[in-house]
Amino acid sequence: MKKILCMLLILALCAALCGCGGSAREVVTVTTLVEQDYSLAFRTGDPTAYYVAAAIEVLNAQGLVDELSVKWFGSRLVNFGSNASALENLGPVEPRSFIIGVDINSFPMAYITGGQYWGFDIELATAVCELLHWDLKIQPIEKENVYIELSSGNIDCAWGGIALDPEDISAGRITQYGPYIHNDIVIAKRGDAFIENKYMLSHKALAMCSTQEAMDALQTDPGIVDRLGQISRLAGGTTECFQYLYQGRCDVILTDSTAIYYFNCH
Repeated sequence: MKKILCMLLILALCAALCGCGGSAREVVTVTTLVEQDYSLAFRTGDPTAYYVAAAIEVLNAQGLVDELSVKWFGSRLVNFGSNASALENLGPVEPRSFIIGVDINSFPMAYITGGQYWGFDIELATAVCELLHWDLKIQPIEKENVYIELSSGNIDCAWGGIALDPEDISAGRITQYGPYIHNDIVIAKRGDAFIENKYMLSHKALAMCSTQEAMDALQTDPGIVDRLGQISRLAGGTTECFQYLYQGRCDVILTDSTAIYYFNCH
């Protein structure tokens, strides 16, 4: 009898440990709302695209892309071509200003901290311009206005947490380079929280960014909206959402999978 009781206690302890699912610091996806891919976009027919693509392939061959991917995401998630001699196949590179349009709400791809632009895409774009001897300029844009911003000449490239409109691509209105990284918009929890799926979100407190994209993503599953308890829309962006989660001020957050990779390795 004692042996049976001991075995039952051990099994109960194992079940409890499994239910915890991980550490409080780890963030884990509960359910995926939107799947998307990030790409670069150029004006159709603009030769700038060839030079930027070639520069990225050279930097990738040199190992810089993998280095930045590990730095920002903890692993090699970024998928670009690799060719050490890519620039040799093009004509001379003329000095110029290169204006990229970024979504500053796409942490950790592109964002503002301390009054400066920063993020994976900003670092890579900076390295590209250093290689090409171009002057990098950064312009915040709304991601749904990529074609308008490019066609008007306000930017030379949409690059910074941008999921392109498939209709713009299929209609030939823009030239796509990529996709180079996959990103899901998800509802996520702390690793130690016993929330295994979306049906366990009843009366749970959610924190999310106050962007239109975040609100649109939440509306893709009306059942989740009806199930949730308090919903806090935070103006402080992704970082504030994760702070709320770590501090226990909410049960779950709506965020990007790329942001989860960042916070789980920093």
